[in-house]
This record gives sequence, structure tokens and C-alpha cells, in this order.
Amino acid sequence: MPEDSITLTFPDGAKKEFKKNITGLEVAESISKGLARNALSVTVNGEIKDLDVPITQDATISINTWDSDEGQYTFWHSSAHLLAEAVQELYPDAKFGIGPPIETGFYYDIDFGDEPFGQEQIPEVEKKMIELARNKSEFKQKEVSKEEALEFYKARNNEYKVDLIKDLEDGTITFYEQGSFTDLCRGPHIPDTSLIKAVKLTNLAGAYWRGDVNSKQLTRIYGVSFPKQKLLDEYLEQLEEAKKRDHKKLGKELGIYMMDRMVGSGLPLWLPNGAVLRRTLEAFLRDEQVRRGYKEVITPHIGNIELYKTSGHYPYYQDSQYNPMQVDDEEYMLKPMNCPHHHRIYSNDLRSYRDLPLRLAEFGTVYRYEQSGELNGLSRVRGFTQDDAHIYCTHNQLKDEIKKTIELTQFVFKTFGMPVDIRLSFRDENEDKYGGESEYWERAQQEIREVADEMSLDYKVALGEASFYGPKIDFIIRDAIGRKWQLGTVQVDYVMPERFDLTYIGSDNDKHRPVIIHRAPFGSMERFVSILIEHFAGDFPLWLSPVQIKILPISEDFNDYGQSCADRFKEIGIRVEVDSRSEMIGAKIRDAENAKIPYMLIVGAKEKENGTVSARRHKMGDIGTFSFDDFFNKVKEENTSRSLPPNHK
Repeated sequence: MPEDSITLTFPDGAKKEFKKNITGLEVAESISKGLARNALSVTVNGEIKDLDVPITQDATISINTWDSDEGQYTFWHSSAHLLAEAVQELYPDAKFGIGPPIETGFYYDIDFGDEPFGQEQIPEVEKKMIELARNKSEFKQKEVSKEEALEFYKARNNEYKVDLIKDLEDGTITFYEQGSFTDLCRGPHIPDTSLIKAVKLTNLAGAYWRGDVNSKQLTRIYGVSFPKQKLLDEYLEQLEEAKKRDHKKLGKELGIYMMDRMVGSGLPLWLPNGAVLRRTLEAFLRDEQVRRGYKEVITPHIGNIELYKTSGHYPYYQDSQYNPMQVDDEEYMLKPMNCPHHHRIYSNDLRSYRDLPLRLAEFGTVYRYEQSGELNGLSRVRGFTQDDAHIYCTHNQLKDEIKKTIELTQFVFKTFGMPVDIRLSFRDENEDKYGGESEYWERAQQEIREVADEMSLDYKVALGEASFYGPKIDFIIRDAIGRKWQLGTVQVDYVMPERFDLTYIGSDNDKHRPVIIHRAPFGSMERFVSILIEHFAGDFPLWLSPVQIKILPISEDFNDYGQSCADRFKEIGIRVEVDSRSEMIGAKIRDAENAKIPYMLIVGAKEKENGTVSARRHKMGDIGTFSFDDFFNKVKEENTSRSLPPNHK
């Protein structure tokens, strides 16, 4: 190959030779004019870059359009800069903090000084953003020295950017300019502002600078943007639907959980219906785990701080942990992770290769300190239960065990009708972020990729998203209205066996290190339930519904028949209630509908005489009259098969 040529590998594995220093835009143009027209950025060796950045060596490459996560990341990053430019035009004295892209959209933290800024100012800023976008201003990168960067922001009295620059290394600092706005930024950005066609600023919040409650509170403006107005319209419709499905609203209405100031912020109390829902989920996964060879353990809610120092969770997660407590002459902590406890259980016995794989599972409650402003119903709490499991295996068993954990995770999400996207989260070049030897990381990442390929998984690789102790497979589910949530993970760990000196005796009678797989399909039970509530809009499948059947006698004369029907259902574990109130049948039906009970059985003189039930399905109305035995068998089959609701999208 000529010295001035490089080989680029595309996502489908195809390789092509190009001239050295070719740009991402030129690569896109070589494929098609349409791709070049829609290109927003380029990912080179896992790093998102501007389209005009020269590619100097052999690399993996993907051209990012709006339909990719990387393309949307770039688009929303640039939109944050456009927001800042609009604010600068309207509020010249405003000072800017940080403005990153987020999972859906972007935000910018801004100090407006004494200028009032609230919801009433939002439309003016949106209008200015679209006006500036039409200028087709290019995003231009400029390298600056640390001294130049400090002088630039000191001259503008912007203590926030000065604070950021102080932590940066000279020679690594860049500015981006578009129109009249200049920002401290590493990029990447879209080619120019004209690609931003539709904008909606969605929320205002207060945000302490760098999360320090002792610092000044800035105004955080959240927004979202799109390359077409139609996409914004669809997004706003989704937002309206999401409001109807809000788990905080439905959780209260359905009696799932409550929060109480006297108990403490971020510490949910599960109400009877919520307890049934959660225990049903746990039983579902527990039964599957037993079938797949897992052994359940239980560990305490606190542990000696030395345990977490050995594992590295302290100090890696020090900022999100509760302060240690003094007990006698030792320090203890609320448990931030279940993993170290399981490793000590493994160490309790001398293990042989014949004992492996050993699969230890626990629904273990852990505690993390979350800022009060970040708490959100069940989805962001301070005490939560993880469906943790750790698999200790030999190197030869590793790939098979990874496959089995993937199959279990896929089975779980398929049961709930949740399509899954898969991401392989590998480490980046910042070795300070990770523990363990590089050779172990390379081996683990290679094995994960091989498993994904052998299972024909459709996946993306994300550099820098690994845990500190190992690479992982992340499962991103899509709910009924298309939102994405990261849930289950499968992580390969060569680090903890070293830190905890875990061994087994091999067939050669020598000691060897096991490999650990960490896995949690649900992740956090609290967060998973919050997602389930919104996914089903509270209309749970029969098997999962806290109350599965409500029997509605037409009058008190038929309460006995209703109760006899209920007793038959209870014999097979169906959760059934009899509404024996002296209310009109219409009121009973209405109340059962509002409670989202899957089945309502109306019983009166005719039903009692004939041994039948008149059945209604939630949101469907009357579905007919059945002999009790026929309906009994129908419910039994639906409950056992874990069928999705008939009206579930």
C-alpha cells in the first residue's frame, strides 16, 4: 500500500483504501451525495469528530447521520451552542457555564446576573435561535493556549469558564466559533447552523456550579432540536403521551409506592399493590435463575469500609456514597454495591474447577447519595434493590457463560414486549479511569466481541463507557412510546479476582484465578418498575397486575356466588377481589376501570343460576358470557403464559 494511503474499516466490516488526511465528509461523498448531505459528524476509532478533521492513519469509521446516537449527540451539542448564541444576543451580560448534549436534547447553565429570566422569556429565545440558525454559520474550531483562553474569559468576567480552564492542560484547549459566539469546547459539531430547523426549550431548572451547593445557582435551560419540524411535532406528541404515563402520577393513583419526608427523600415506601408487583417480578426472575443454575445468597446492608477499599468502590464512587459511620474502633458504610460481599462468599470455601461455574444471585439493597435535585420518583432514588448476580468461572467457560447471561437478559425483556438495542461498552485511552492490567482488558473486550458476533447480535461499540473494573454489554430497551432506557448489563471482570485474591484449584492441582461475570437484567428494581409503569401506562399484563380480577355482584344477594368464584381463583394463586359494596353496578365497573384491573366479572341472578360469569376486559369492555370453568381455564392459561395485554402496542 502506498505510504500516503490508509485503510478505513466500515461498520459492516468492509475495508477501503483512501488517501491519507482524507476527511469524514470526503469519505461520505465517495459513498454517495445523499450520505454527504445528511452527514453530521464522523466516528473514528470510537471517537466522534468533526467532518472536516483529517484522518491520518488506519481506522474504523462510521459516518453519523441523524438516525444514529452519535449523529444526534453532535446535533444537540451544536444546538446548545446555538442556544448560547441566542442568549448572548438577547442578554449581552449573561455568563455561560457548561452546555452539553444529553440523552434527549441539551442544556446550558447560564448566569443571568440581575436580569429576570423565566418561562415568559423562552419563546423569544426560541425565535432568536431559529433566526440565527438560518444564517448558516459554520462551526469553526480554533486551538488556543491556556494563557489565551484565560485572558479571553477574564476579559469577559466569566469566572465559570476560567474555573474550567484552570483544570485543562496547555496544548489541549480549543474554542469553537459560530456567528458571533465563541465557546470553550472540544467538539464535535455539525457543519453549520442551517441544519437546525426546529427548536423547543423544554424546561428551566436551577443548577449549582459544578454541583457545589455552596456555589452560585445558575439557570439551566433544557432544550431539544431537530432537522425537521415534523420530528419536533412527533416528539411533542410523545411528551404529551409520556405525561399521561408518568410513573409518579400513576404510581400514586394505583397505590404502587409513596414518598414520605419523615422517612427521607429518595427512600420509597412500597404500598401493598407495589409490593405485589415487585414480589411478582422477583419471583419471575428467581424461578428463571433457579432453572439456570443460580444459587441465591443474602448479604447485609452495611459493611466494613476496608471491604470497599479492597474492591475499589471506595474511593472510585466516594462522591456518591454515604459517609462512613464509626462502630467500635472500625468504620462501616451503607452498602453501595453487592459485588464485594459476593466475592467474600466465594472466598469462604476452597474452590475446585469442578465447582465452577458458581452463580451467586441476590436481590440486594444498596444505598447511594444522590443530589436532592436529581431525585425523581422511583427512577432516581437513594436506596434501591439490584437483581445482582456474579458468575465465577474458568477462562474456558467464560464465553458460554456470557452467552447464557445474554440469553437470560433477552428472555426477560422479550417477556415485557421491550425491543432491545445492544452496546458493547469498552474502555478508552484514559487508563487512570480503570483498574487492572491492560492485557486482561484486551482479552475481555475481545471475548465479548467474539460472543456478540457468534450470537449475531446487532451492536455498537462505545469507548469510554466501561466500568472501572471491566468492559460490559449494555442493554438499551425501547418502551411502548419509543423512548430508550439503559437497563440490563453483563460485565466481564478480571480485576476483582486479583483484588480479592480469588482462586480455584485446577485439574493440574495448581491455583488459578477465576473470571467474574457481573449481571443484572432489571438493574434496579425501583427504576425498572418506574419504566414498567410507563411502558404499560399502568395497564399491566394479567400475570403482573397487583389485582388480576375484580368480581362485581349486581347486588348484595349475589355476594356469596361472587365469593365462591373468587375462592376457586385463589386456589391457583390468582389475585382476586370481590366488590361487595352496596353501590350501583355502573359505579363498580367505573372504579375497577380506573384501577386498571385486567378482568371484571359481573355476576347476578342469571350467572348464579347458570354457573356463568359476564366478563369485561379493561379498556375493551364486554367480552361475553362464559361458563365459569371455561373462563377459569382461560385466565389460568393467560396467567401461566405471561401474555402481553391485548391492547399493548
